[in-house]
Amino acid sequence: MRIPLVLWADDEIDLLKPYMIFLEQKGYEVITSNNGRDAVELVIKRNPDIVFLDENMPGLSGLETLQIIKERRPDVPVVMITKSEEEHIMEEAIGSKIADYLIKPVNPNQILLTLKKHVSGKELVSQHSTASYREEFSDFSYVISQAASFDEFCDVYRNLVRWSFELADADPSMRELLATQYSDANKEFARVVRRDYKAWLDSENILMSHRILRTQVLPRLNNEEKVALIVIDNFRYDQWRAVQSIITQKLRIASEKMYCAILPTSTQYARNSIFSGLMPLQIQQRYPQLWVDEGDEDSKNQFEHQLLDAFFERQRRQISTAYYKVNESAFCERITENFRRKPLQANVVAVVINFIDMLSHSRTESQMMRELAKDEPAYLSLTKSWFEHSPTLALFEELRRQGYTLLLTTDHGTKRVQNPVKVIGDRNTNVNIRYKVGKSLDYNAKEVIAFTQPNNIGLPAPNISSHYIFAQDRDFFAYPNNYNYYASFFRDTFQHGGVSLEEMLVPLVEIK
Repeated sequence: MRIPLVLWADDEIDLLKPYMIFLEQKGYEVITSNNGRDAVELVIKRNPDIVFLDENMPGLSGLETLQIIKERRPDVPVVMITKSEEEHIMEEAIGSKIADYLIKPVNPNQILLTLKKHVSGKELVSQHSTASYREEFSDFSYVISQAASFDEFCDVYRNLVRWSFELADADPSMRELLATQYSDANKEFARVVRRDYKAWLDSENILMSHRILRTQVLPRLNNEEKVALIVIDNFRYDQWRAVQSIITQKLRIASEKMYCAILPTSTQYARNSIFSGLMPLQIQQRYPQLWVDEGDEDSKNQFEHQLLDAFFERQRRQISTAYYKVNESAFCERITENFRRKPLQANVVAVVINFIDMLSHSRTESQMMRELAKDEPAYLSLTKSWFEHSPTLALFEELRRQGYTLLLTTDHGTKRVQNPVKVIGDRNTNVNIRYKVGKSLDYNAKEVIAFTQPNNIGLPAPNISSHYIFAQDRDFFAYPNNYNYYASFFRDTFQHGGVSLEEMLVPLVEIK
C-alpha cells in the first residue's frame, strides 16, 4: 500500500522536528519547506497527498502560497496553521477553499486526526463500511428471502441503495457481493409481483401511479395549497438519493416515500396513468381520443394536460392547471424567467422533465455515452452533474417562492439489462425489449411474468387474444431471427418497461 505523503511548510520548520518523527512513526512520509516558494515547487514535483501551511511566513505569505497551490493543484487538500484568530484571515483562507484550519499551538493528535480525516478518511470509511456490510450480509440475505409485502420490498430496496453508496469506494469483491443481493432481491420481487400484482391494484393501501392525483394532490388542494407536480422521467430512487443533498442546500424535504409504478413501466402506461388518475384500460374506454395505441406512431404522451384537466372535471372541481414539458435547459431557463416576470395563477402546475429519459436512450444509441455512463455509479454521477449544472433547481426555487408545494416524482425507473431472453411474436408485436404485448407470443413461461387476461390488471388488449409478458431482473427480450444483433446491441443498456425494484419502486418527495 502506498505511503501517504505530507508536505509541511513553516518558516520555523526546524522546531517542528518532533511532529515529523511522530507522523513518520504513524506511517506517513513527511517532506518540509521553510518558505512558500519552495512549498509550491514541492507540490508540483512531489505531488503530496496533503499540505500543512503556516499562515505567517516571510516572503510569500501563507495565503499567497495557498492561492498559487490552488491554481496549480486545486485537488490537493491544504490545512492552514496560524497563530492568529482574526476573523478576516479565517474568512480569506476558507474562501480560498482550504480543507481545514488549525490554531497554534497544535498538538500531535490534532495533526493526526486531520490527516485521518483528509487523507485516510475515504479508506477508513470504506474499511468500516466493508466490515459493517460483512456483519450484516447474512441477516440481510434472510430479510430478502422472507420479504413478501410491498412495504417490505421498499425497505429492502432502500437498504440496497444505502449500501451501494456506502460501498462505492470499497473492494470490488464487496460490490460484487452487493450485486448478488440486488439480483436475489429482484428475483424475490418478481415472484411476489407475479403472485400479488393484481391484489396491489385492488388495494387502496398501496400507492400506485393511478392513485397519486387522488391521494397526494387532491388533499393538498383541499387544504388550500397550490401544488406543483414535477415528474422527472426515468428517475430512479438511487438517482433521487444522488441529488438529494443538492436540493436540501436550498429547499426543505418535508416527506419522502416510495410508490409503485404500474406495469408496463413505460411512459405510455405509467405516466398517462399518473396524469389521468386512471388505469390505461379506463383511459382507453373513457377517453378513446386521448389514448394512443401501441401500434400508432404518434407520441404516446401528447395528451397529458387534457388527462389532468379531465381528472378534475370528474371530481367536479374547478381547478386551474398549467402544464410544461421540459426537453432542454434553455426552455427550463425561459419558463423560470417567465414565472418571475408574471407569477403563475394556476392551482396545479405540472412539469415533466425529460433529461434522464434522453440520457438513458442516448446511452443505448451512442458509444460515447456508454463510455461516460458505463455502470451504475457513472450513471448516478452523470445524473448528479446534470442536476448541479442545470436550471432545474432554480425552477424549483421559483415555484416555492410563489407558494407552491412541490411533489417531486417520476413515472418509472430504469434497469441495466444483461441477459437476452428469446421470444417470438408476429409483426404487430410492440418493440419495447422489457415487455411485449401481442396475440401470438411464444416464450418460455419460466423466463417471463405473463398476464394472459390484460383487463384483470387494467391494461387494454389490442386483440381479443392479446396478452402481456414482462422481463424480470436483468433480462431483455430478443427475437431468434436476429438474436445476436439484439443481444450485443442492447446488453448493458438502461431500459424500462419490465419488472424490477429499480423500475417499479420509485420516489415521491414533498418539498417545502
